[in-house]
Amino acid sequence: MNIPFYKYHGTGNDFVMIDNRSLFFPKENKEIVHHLCDRHFGIGADGLILLENDAISDFKMIYFNADGSESTMCGNGGRCIVSFAHFLKIFSHTTTFSAMDGLHYAEIKNDLISLQMIDVREVKMHPEYVFTNTGSPHHVQLVSNIADFPVFSEGKKIRTETYGKDGANINFVEKIDEHTFKVRTYERGVENETLACGTGVTAVAIAMHKTKNTYKKNIHLKVVGGELDVTFEVENDLYKNVFLKGPATQVFKGTIDLQRT
Repeated sequence: MNIPFYKYHGTGNDFVMIDNRSLFFPKENKEIVHHLCDRHFGIGADGLILLENDAISDFKMIYFNADGSESTMCGNGGRCIVSFAHFLKIFSHTTTFSAMDGLHYAEIKNDLISLQMIDVREVKMHPEYVFTNTGSPHHVQLVSNIADFPVFSEGKKIRTETYGKDGANINFVEKIDEHTFKVRTYERGVENETLACGTGVTAVAIAMHKTKNTYKKNIHLKVVGGELDVTFEVENDLYKNVFLKGPATQVFKGTIDLQRT
């Protein structure tokens, strides 16, 4: 079966996007998903995203890790599927879509996509790190000289030894100034460093505010693949109206024969 696909990236975090409104894609087959995401034998991506019809919103987002497992929310993937839905003419300027962690509002303005993330109340403080869930679980740890930090080895170790089989995404952070932080992320499911992580930078922004490393509520995040912004409001320890803002780009499109996977 030859199927059309689209390749998108959000600050280097890349995804295979498939319009599955007719429900033709065999999403129960993890091997096919894994193969399509393989950078040597498939299309190559950090994850695969299906766009489907939804009864209560404009569309549904179904996200798979590169290893083929269905995963929780992906912030950059969410911005990319918003761009994809706009390309498919599902909406004009604003939209609401359904994901594993609930409904998300988003808008496109000046080629930038602002995606509303979930409210966050629980931010667990530890001596060396912070843990929170922004749609996916995240470990946030301050380091110095992040450019030379061993993200892969340390990220893999923490992901395995601290969080076990289910794992968590591991974010290493360096403060630049009150408004700006550099971030590098080791992602579960990909099991490697990615060029950006949307739920990760959201977790970093909230963690840095919670730990008083910043008093700003508009945080600029520099990731390996580009730059993102996170804004939020705080009320009685609840982080609400959390928005992730940045570009999402269609790289190319094509067809692939599933029978050869």
